[in-house]
Amino acid sequence: MEELSAGITPLTRLVEVPGRGITRIWECAGPRGAGTLMLIHGVGCTAELNWRRVLVPLSRHFHVIAADLRGHGDGIRANSRFRLEDCADDVAALAGTLGLDRFIAVGYSMGGMVAQLLYQRHASLLSGLVLCATADSVVGSPAERLAALAVWAAAAAIPWNPLLQPLSAEILSLSLLGPIHDRETASWACAQLRQTRLATTLSAIQAVCEFTSRDWISQVDVPTAVIVPAQDRIVSASRQLKLARAIPGASIHMVSADHGVCVNAPSKLARALIDACTLVERRAPCDRDLASSA
Repeated sequence: MEELSAGITPLTRLVEVPGRGITRIWECAGPRGAGTLMLIHGVGCTAELNWRRVLVPLSRHFHVIAADLRGHGDGIRANSRFRLEDCADDVAALAGTLGLDRFIAVGYSMGGMVAQLLYQRHASLLSGLVLCATADSVVGSPAERLAALAVWAAAAAIPWNPLLQPLSAEILSLSLLGPIHDRETASWACAQLRQTRLATTLSAIQAVCEFTSRDWISQVDVPTAVIVPAQDRIVSASRQLKLARAIPGASIHMVSADHGVCVNAPSKLARALIDACTLVERRAPCDRDLASSA
């Protein structure tokens, strides 16, 4: 991978989150005293697939942590029904386990929804939000409603069909990422996608289809940036811009790429993330300011 040539290798390990389970994290220490980014991946992916190729560029500026979400890769075991709220609570509990008081939540696609829920459920942990390729809701048009119904039906059928249970997320998730033209990258991506079962991916897509933050997203009062892949085929740029405009003071960072920018154009994503995260960190009140206002 390209980041290894920079002389920095991200470290990975399994972490037990008391009362919840074990998950795999990737971590780069970053400069001394740097703020922390908690990277939250998308549906069907692993932390490695979604973030591995941007970890080192980000680590030149920040302490960076990326964890597998429940049911994905080596994440905490998923319940029979995948809930984004459980993922948000998992991330909050992981932060406590790692001794993190505050961090910037950086969420990609489904991870952006988890990041929004982190604000709603654990706002005291967040110094800011960076939301990538995501929205306050993905169900709106009649076609999207029909797609959501199809996913719900499939998710209900999977547990009753033993022939479908061993299948991985590769079937669906490759369509989300789009064409991968580099053979080595495509092979690596497929291996990562096989680590998540199709049943979990379907249940996660169902949870994404049910998600909405429209009633409360305008209440977000931490510095926020929204990264918008301009050619996104999965979450339209117009929906992403609508999310950004609903959050008071949110900055907008356009990227000329599709939804799979994390795999197909990681250097573009890294530049946008550095700009967005740096801006959010500069706007975030320091702990001393928070203490004096309490």
